[in-house]
Amino acid sequence: MSKQYTAEEISAHNKHSDIWVVIDKKVYDVSKFIEEHPGGEETLMENAGLDATMNFEDIGHSDDARELLKTFYIGDLDGETPVKSTLNHTLKQDNNPSKMQGLGVFVVAVLGFAAYLYMN
Repeated sequence: MSKQYTAEEISAHNKHSDIWVVIDKKVYDVSKFIEEHPGGEETLMENAGLDATMNFEDIGHSDDARELLKTFYIGDLDGETPVKSTLNHTLKQDNNPSKMQGLGVFVVAVLGFAAYLYMN
C-alpha cells in the first residue's frame, strides 16, 4: 500500500527546493526536476503544493513525460480533503479570474487594433 498524504501535508511543499504536486490523486515530489523542466521553473512553482491535474492535462504532456512523472511518485492523496487546484490558487493569489483571461483580453485588444489599422 502506498503512503497517504493529506492536503495540508502537500500544501506545505511549495518552496523552490521542495515542490510537491498532485496529479490524478497521486502525489509527486518534483523538487529535483525544477532545473530540467522544459516549461521552466515558474510552471512548477505555480503548481507547488497544489492539485496540478488540470494544468498537466491541458498542456498535453507526451508519453515520455508521463513515464518520467512516475519516477517522482511518492504516494497518494488521502481523499479526505481536496487539495487546492491551481485555478483556486490563482484566484486567491491574484484576485483575477485567471492569468489566461488577462492574456486573452490583451490578444483581443491587439487584434482589434490591427484590424483598425488595416481598415484605415
